[in-house]
Amino acid sequence: MAKKEKAKKDSQLLVRINSEQRDAFLEACDELDTSAAREIRRFIKQFLKDYETNKSS
Repeated sequence: MAKKEKAKKDSQLLVRINSEQRDAFLEACDELDTSAAREIRRFIKQFLKDYETNKSS
């Protein structure tokens, strides 16, 4: 079975949040053995999936 090709990650998104939220988020990611970038990408993918589903309704 061929491995699914991944889209190249070639852009950045700057998000400003307060330092307390950032620190808590990074700590939670560390405790869950994941990265902040991975979780933000996962959120964006789910958001877009939900958006497309609701847009079609």
